[in-house]
Amino acid sequence: MPSHVFADHTAAQPPERGAVDALISQARRLRGEVDAMRRETAPDGGDPAGRWQRALCDLAVHQLNDLDAHLAQLRDGPPCVVGEPAAPAGTAERDPRRGSLLSRVGSAEWDLLTDEATWSGELYEILGRDTAAPPLSLDELPSLVHAEDQPRLTAMVTDCLVDGKPIDGEFRVLRRGGGVRQVHMMGEPVLAPDGSTASMWAVLRDVSELRRSRVAVHESQDSLRRPRHGAETDPRLAAALQEAVLPPWRDTLRFTAGGLDLAADHLPSSTGAPIGGDWHDALQLPDGDALLSVGDLTGPGVTGASGMAMLLGALRGTAVTGAGPAHLLGWLNQLMEATARPATGSAVCCRYDPAAHRLTWAQAGHPAPLLFREGAGRALTPPVGAPLGSPSGASYAQADVQLRPGDLLLLRTDGLVPRCDRDAATTELLSMAPRFTGALSAQDCVRAVMEAFDEVPREADACLLMARV
Repeated sequence: MPSHVFADHTAAQPPERGAVDALISQARRLRGEVDAMRRETAPDGGDPAGRWQRALCDLAVHQLNDLDAHLAQLRDGPPCVVGEPAAPAGTAERDPRRGSLLSRVGSAEWDLLTDEATWSGELYEILGRDTAAPPLSLDELPSLVHAEDQPRLTAMVTDCLVDGKPIDGEFRVLRRGGGVRQVHMMGEPVLAPDGSTASMWAVLRDVSELRRSRVAVHESQDSLRRPRHGAETDPRLAAALQEAVLPPWRDTLRFTAGGLDLAADHLPSSTGAPIGGDWHDALQLPDGDALLSVGDLTGPGVTGASGMAMLLGALRGTAVTGAGPAHLLGWLNQLMEATARPATGSAVCCRYDPAAHRLTWAQAGHPAPLLFREGAGRALTPPVGAPLGSPSGASYAQADVQLRPGDLLLLRTDGLVPRCDRDAATTELLSMAPRFTGALSAQDCVRAVMEAFDEVPREADACLLMARV
């Protein structure tokens, strides 16, 4: 990317390579020492102090990984943008930007004089865009951003272009397939020779994993403040609550017109973490429709399980009014805001009309359902929906999908894969489409998923619900 003259300084010359290499060596040595300390900390789910120590080590390793990656990028210079000549053959293996760390940092430039935009390949990956598609303009960029964060992004860009203020802020990006990424953006205006603003240049960084690590540290600190007796009894109480609330069925549930073959299961954490607020549910409504829901409420142990019981009871009770999924999620969000112990969570809610084979669904910051048909699978395009626990006025939309006999619908919570990586879980589940084609029932499909994910390390529990038309 060419050098620029910024609002308050000229472009800096690249640092000496040897000095940066020395800093990289120091960062890697320190990362190795912290990683060794982390391995010595046993992942004991029943020891709050151990969880806190391990969470702090995980956070430190994430930050040192990012430091190593950023220093490598500083040493090697700006990345090639989409459309520029590719690197010479044989250099791909040595290019640190092809790793998973630097792929979380992208850059972009928007030329105000020509209305042209230039994005790096890493930015396409962060935002979940096809590299064959043209870069979005500054006016179009908010379309990728969570509705609640769009005003913040617009204000930052306006302040940068009009008043010359640097951009430094975060917002959530909604990716295709229902994934959400937390992105940190830093940028500055680029001045023309006459002093007017000619363009804007920015660096965008995917900080999702870093934010999750910080949340883990805060949650482990909270657990240290709880009485030891409570830490020992929470898992048993939470399991009893979950067993009492979740539906006991595992076999076929038929409806008056048409039918759905339903199956579900729960995958516990592989690290010994206590049961949380994950749920799955199916309910036959008075008019013959089916209500399917899957969700996850923050908070381990009794806190999460009791909150889940409250939400699930409210969802079942309001569903019999005939309200659509979007209204139901809006009411759940209001209920969470009014509780004495506010929490956050996510959910997907579906209403199936067996006579018309029509599925109407809405989501609240949750992974989109996966639809499998004739040996192929895809994620449904998510309508707008803020996470549960959002401020009053959060909006929820719903979408209709026409189903066919033989279609398979999969709903799940986030904990199937390490670090609750939604994109990785979606990719892995979609790859199972050929196995689902030969399955005789929804229960066979659930068994296939359980076998595929049985050995996968999971930091949290997860729920799975499958419905076959």
